Amino acid sequence: MTKKPSLSAALHEASGKKALTPIPTAQEPAADDTDKTARPSRQQTKLIGGHFDPIISRQLRQLALDESSTVQALLAEALNDLFVKYGRKPLA
Repeated sequence: MTKKPSLSAALHEASGKKALTPIPTAQEPAADDTDKTARPSRQQTKLIGGHFDPIISRQLRQLALDESSTVQALLAEALNDLFVKYGRKPLA
């Protein structure tokens, strides 16, 4: 069974314009997985996140302001404290 074209591709084809280049899906990854649009400071890094109550976000941002720091620096400090607490080497 052949895969049906997307609605977007069908509409584009019906308009008489040149065919669109298919977007890679999870099953067929792009040839180069590096994000060329990412800032150099974010290359070779992974985002770590979680969902928390909005008051936690506000308090963390306020703490960063009060300490003349950044949320990322405070999170790195907290992660290192957590690693040490559990007998791991601080890496962040």
